[in-house]
Amino acid sequence: QLQLVESGGGLVQPGGSLRLSCAASGFTLDYYAIGWFRQAPGKERERVSCISRSALNIHYADSVKGRFTISKDNARNTVFLQMNSLKPEDTAVYYCAAKYSTCSAYVHEYQYWGQGTQVTVSS
Repeated sequence: QLQLVESGGGLVQPGGSLRLSCAASGFTLDYYAIGWFRQAPGKERERVSCISRSALNIHYADSVKGRFTISKDNARNTVFLQMNSLKPEDTAVYYCAAKYSTCSAYVHEYQYWGQGTQVTVSS
């Protein structure tokens, strides 16, 4: 069964850090780009970051540049999103998704999705 499982979300104070994990099972991430998306209540799902299958192409939304770092561990078949200097506006459900080969900004182009993990930034 093809599956993505996110973990690492939680409640953190402004300025704090979290590291999200996206573990794949049933397929290898060697052939897939992984995108991290987030969706806040009442808002559309937006792409936060993406790493291509080769890890040579990495993208960040302007709102997270310099604060978030995406990385890929092929041996563990896992992608990470290190989130530093968190702000209240980062509060959302975070999803990882897989797309064959290259990154895309379009939600509908990703074939596999995780169930999401809640990130809440609040004092």
